[in-house]
Amino acid sequence: MKIIVTHYSPYVDAVTSVWLLKRFLEGWNEAEVKFVAAGTTLEGGVVDSDSDIWHVDTGMGLLDHHQTDEDTCASKRVMEYITKKIRNQKSEIRNPFPDEALERMVDVVNDIDHFRESSYPNATNDIYDFGMVGIMDGWKLLYGDDHLKMIQLGMLVLDGIYRKFQDKIWAEKEISEKGIPFKTKWGKGIAVETVNDEIVRLAQKMGYVVAARKDPKKGYVRIKALPDSKADLTTCLNKLKNLDKNATWFLHASRKMVLNGSIKNPLTVPTNLTLREIVNVLRKK
Repeated sequence: MKIIVTHYSPYVDAVTSVWLLKRFLEGWNEAEVKFVAAGTTLEGGVVDSDSDIWHVDTGMGLLDHHQTDEDTCASKRVMEYITKKIRNQKSEIRNPFPDEALERMVDVVNDIDHFRESSYPNATNDIYDFGMVGIMDGWKLLYGDDHLKMIQLGMLVLDGIYRKFQDKIWAEKEISEKGIPFKTKWGKGIAVETVNDEIVRLAQKMGYVVAARKDPKKGYVRIKALPDSKADLTTCLNKLKNLDKNATWFLHASRKMVLNGSIKNPLTVPTNLTLREIVNVLRKK
């Protein structure tokens, strides 16, 4: 029986450490998780003396970090250990570990473990409490004594975050490599042909006033302008309707969103217009 040991009331670093071992270390996905007082070991045993027992974020062993003042955390040490183990196997790894998404996730965990979120811009803004730190703070109040539940719920959250980071990195590369930049009367725009819907959200966060995406498989088109911009897509919508009268076009009440096709409404008709033709409608004349 393989066992992962961490401290009572596990927080972000401890949960991430367990998640990394169970999700990415071969043979450890079914490992039992046990809890001890912070800094101690399971039944007072010698840390790292049993190859079937890993102590994370406690015990002062290989996968702890409280014995050093290095800028590191248990999750970083776990990732370094798994990386070294995979490389030592000298086998072909179909999905190299760690990927960029994992590296960036663990960097965030390290910042959290050192309370660097206190220096985030507008650090008291409620939006930060919608992240994993805020969620786990709430769980402590709800399930403070149910340490295993904290691990189980935290691992589900990390599964979602990992998938989100992968999607974001994919979107970053597609904007950089496939994006069609253009100018509008309200500011810069970008258009990308991709199945990745994260493109539009990310482009707006990057400062593009108008972002457009065409799904190459379904033919759907999404055009969005920044909510706080002066953009009004009404004229663009009318031009698109004239160019493709058969397609289903929808203008949001804000006049900052033009939608053509949606998985929420299978009755909509996708446009036959190419992305270049759509860009020509949007660009500044």
